[in-house]
Amino acid sequence: VFIAQSRASGSHRDVEDEELTRIFVMIPKTYTEEDLREKFKMYGDIEYCSIIKNKTTGESKGLGYVRYLKPSQAARAIEECDRSYRAILAEPKNKSSESFEHEYYSSNTRQEPRGNMLPFCGQPEFCSFEKNESRIQESVSKRLSVVSRLPLIQEQLFALFDLVPGLEYCDVQRDPHTNSGYAVIQYSTAASAIYAKYKLHGFEYPPGNRLTVIFLEDGSDSSE
Repeated sequence: VFIAQSRASGSHRDVEDEELTRIFVMIPKTYTEEDLREKFKMYGDIEYCSIIKNKTTGESKGLGYVRYLKPSQAARAIEECDRSYRAILAEPKNKSSESFEHEYYSSNTRQEPRGNMLPFCGQPEFCSFEKNESRIQESVSKRLSVVSRLPLIQEQLFALFDLVPGLEYCDVQRDPHTNSGYAVIQYSTAASAIYAKYKLHGFEYPPGNRLTVIFLEDGSDSSE
């Protein structure tokens, strides 16, 4: 099994280097690069670890990168590491790192419904996020609703959402009166569903047709 890419994206190794072997994680600000390596070395061979620091003070921002030698190792780390790390595939280096950090923080703080849900909540810097963002009431679940102006094709939509690890099922339905498309997507974890919504809400499929992706209630305890 390998990941396909467009012909314009260069060699397979280039794509692996940029998109498939680096993960981005949220960590305590007390972590050193050695601590980060120690926590993630069980998932594969690490090429390097780096911690993002404030350019002015030199203090850790509580975010870091881990680069593995193989995409499978990065995927395993995302699947198996503690959920508190909020591990995701890192954006390519040609995207502004500050922009990516901002989007990552927004995705991982604003979509949690309420209560003590941010990692390492014994630390003041993380608790401040929880207090500021707890008013956001969007209900997070493992299940997503996908709406499209155009009909959806089961196999193609499954392949699209299966790019995010943990896809359990994809059920495509069609409205015979309006010709629009509707589907229900479910992942094994809420973390996967959050990442899929973050990446694919507004995605153009097919080109010119933006997908609308929202959370559906799945009966689970949202505070989890």
